[in-house]
Amino acid sequence: MLQGALAGLAAGGLYAVLAVCLTLMSRLVRVVNFAQSATGMFGCYVAVFLSVDLGLPMWLATVAGIVLGGLLSALLGWIVSTWLAEADTGTRSAVTVAVLLLLISLSFILFGNKPQPFHPILDGPAVTVGGVVISQVTVVTVALAILVAVASRIVLSRTSAGVQLRALSERPTTAELLGIPAKRLSVAVWAVTGVVSTLVISIVAPSQSNDATSLAMLVVPAAAAALLGGFRRLDLAVGGGLGLGLIQGAAAQVDGLSVVRYFLPFAVIVALLLWSQRKEVWDAAR
Repeated sequence: MLQGALAGLAAGGLYAVLAVCLTLMSRLVRVVNFAQSATGMFGCYVAVFLSVDLGLPMWLATVAGIVLGGLLSALLGWIVSTWLAEADTGTRSAVTVAVLLLLISLSFILFGNKPQPFHPILDGPAVTVGGVVISQVTVVTVALAILVAVASRIVLSRTSAGVQLRALSERPTTAELLGIPAKRLSVAVWAVTGVVSTLVISIVAPSQSNDATSLAMLVVPAAAAALLGGFRRLDLAVGGGLGLGLIQGAAAQVDGLSVVRYFLPFAVIVALLLWSQRKEVWDAAR
């Protein structure tokens, strides 16, 4: 079970990175981006096409796929910022659900519905601790999750762009009246989170179920992790993602729980939503 739990850390690091991106999107541009992993999936699929079918070097195809993932996310951000600037969070988030379904359908049309032959960017063990092997993918994804969270915290608290982003998220109308470039900053947030998402998916995809639907729906466990921090706290988003990966990895080693692990993110989301509403329910009961 320990080996399985540590193997699950690779997926946990992926969940944590995506959860941090979801948290930043919610805090800064008032969107729960359900297409967060779908844009990354599509970028990775294009990278495989460029490498396998067109013969581009793997590193160049991977870079092109990561850039495409960022551009797709930026395009979606531009559309939301242009036509839904005054809409509420629910409406803006609903648009991303449509994009999620669109990208899954488009990937079926262009690349088929079978898993793609991803070439591992990282392969092999990194360290062995007490007889338990920890892979390079695990080390890199966990480190990337922590790095993205810490870097985001520093940018938001210690740079002028971070101050402008926080002002835009808390007082958008006032910020625009003061001359803060709202659309440009919003699109930049979409682009950066799109690049980060595509990067981490390209690292982990070779070791995961890599059909289009599975990769696009990685947003579900990521959302469960982000929900642990209320889509506000980056540290809890990282901890939630890593913890969820550990539990899923350990459950995979138990015959009776191997299927349950697929439903665990949904159970976590339901439990956290019920817990977040406990005060209103108890007040009404009293």
